Amino acid sequence: MNREERTGQKMQELFHSPAAGEEGTDPEFMQILQRYIFGELCYTGSLDNRMRELVTITVLTVLNTLPQLKAHLGACLNVGCTPVELREAIYQCAPFIGFPKTLNAIGVLNEVLTAAGISLPLPKQGTAAEGERYEKGLAIQKPVYGDEIKDRYTWLPGPFDEAVPRFLTEHCFGDFNTRTGLDGKTRELLTVIILAAMGGAEVQVKSHVEGALKVGNTKEEVVCALVHASAYMGIPRLFNALNTCKELLAEG
Repeated sequence: MNREERTGQKMQELFHSPAAGEEGTDPEFMQILQRYIFGELCYTGSLDNRMRELVTITVLTVLNTLPQLKAHLGACLNVGCTPVELREAIYQCAPFIGFPKTLNAIGVLNEVLTAAGISLPLPKQGTAAEGERYEKGLAIQKPVYGDEIKDRYTWLPGPFDEAVPRFLTEHCFGDFNTRTGLDGKTRELLTVIILAAMGGAEVQVKSHVEGALKVGNTKEEVVCALVHASAYMGIPRLFNALNTCKELLAEG
């Protein structure tokens, strides 16, 4: 298939609609967009439609681009993502982008699910009781990241020298990474995408790329996810992520 044919096929798979023609006010731009994303990027690398769409909704949540998020949440359902997977992908953005943007994305998700006839609220996925958040969070954090954060911020004035590392463990890992609905490998890959899409978080990108590799993602999968995300977050943020992780992602 040529690029136009691949675009038409992928548009049907994701959106159940034809590729852009000459209709609308900006047909040339839409053709450039669709042929690059759906005719080229979607056919480069190993990730399947389901994983690519989870990557896409993660980037769009970070960027707070809600009309596009709505369209791709529908595409996620079309390619077999479960409602719980969509919710978990969005929920876990909160520690990185803050609660307001995450709430915006949750609102759009709930609109899409309601329109699809899916009843809300979805089944609970939390596994850490109130008194277990630190211990269960640490059980996920320490094997992958060690005590790096705890050791790094001992210089903070009290009580923050203790509270900041604890908040990271309890909130990022205890509140979110202990949840079911997404496996640890997927969560770590999507975390890399969250941080790359934010921009300016290259230190954390490198740390989480290392973590993503430790929990079973391949170098090719990490690069594929970043390259796919670049259509939404922009090429400079792709290059920033790749350059900061070169020694981790290079072949050999």
